[in-house]
Amino acid sequence: MKRVFFSYSHADEDLRDQLEVQLSMLKRQGLIEAWHDRRIGAGNEIDGSIDVNMESSSIILLLVSPDFLASDYCYDREMTRAMERHKDGSAKVIPVILRPCDWHNAPFGKLMAVPKDGKPITMWPDPDSAFLEVARAVREVVGEASSPSLEYKAKASGHDELPVDPIEKPRSSNLRIKKEFSERDKDKFKVQTFEYMAKFFENSLDELERRNDGIECDFRQVDANRFTASIYQHGNAVARCTVFLGGDRFTGQGISFVHGETTESNSYNESISVAADEIEMYLTSFGMSAIFGGDEQKLSKQGAAELYWSLLIQPLQG
Repeated sequence: MKRVFFSYSHADEDLRDQLEVQLSMLKRQGLIEAWHDRRIGAGNEIDGSIDVNMESSSIILLLVSPDFLASDYCYDREMTRAMERHKDGSAKVIPVILRPCDWHNAPFGKLMAVPKDGKPITMWPDPDSAFLEVARAVREVVGEASSPSLEYKAKASGHDELPVDPIEKPRSSNLRIKKEFSERDKDKFKVQTFEYMAKFFENSLDELERRNDGIECDFRQVDANRFTASIYQHGNAVARCTVFLGGDRFTGQGISFVHGETTESNSYNESISVAADEIEMYLTSFGMSAIFGGDEQKLSKQGAAELYWSLLIQPLQG
């Protein structure tokens, strides 16, 4: 059984929990055991426990985010030692990109990161698919970690005699508990989603223009609550839209989409709003489009942005 060490920022604890759940089959098969600092027993010395368990792990997951890069402990202590072990062959380091950040210039920037192409997990429409890619990568490395060469290098490194935390006891990784989200939480999530959408549209328009001859695009951030997007083909406008905060006919909240350019907020073609269950906040579509067959789905920020982008680009796709 191989030990998997999680190096992460506590700001990303929820994402770490979701990843550990996705690794459950590997644990059930007896292929891995997962370790992170929340497993440190009461009364144990924190730094010592972390050091011991990192040295006894053959797979080290760097859960990369802006908070991870900003953490002196994660970056200077855990990541530095992890890369030393990766270099001497006594462990395999896997960068897991959780959230968008400038990770390519880090010491692990040349390693193959997961998910595919280093696309941050939070930017996937379906985060479970992203976590599954990570689990598959770990499964692949588990096979490599069973090779005699890696076992030999682990012993040669001089760290094989370090004891595993004796206080550690078997326990479930399913420790997520019910949460309550305030109106403030939901409002912040809504604004963050709108800002993400604006950047998503701006980048998508730039790429659309770059890839296609005869296509010109225009993105305008009207103010903090509204932006417009236009697509021209051979100089003729073929698609325009306005995305703005508010507009929901029932609550006046949400983020609305309307075809064409407008400064009004009293009508829309599609609207999304923030909802929450006992675990997380997510976005739901009002359902005026048939993109998802009329079924209510839990959308991520990227999923919501993709929905609105699909409405804009539809005239060019037939």
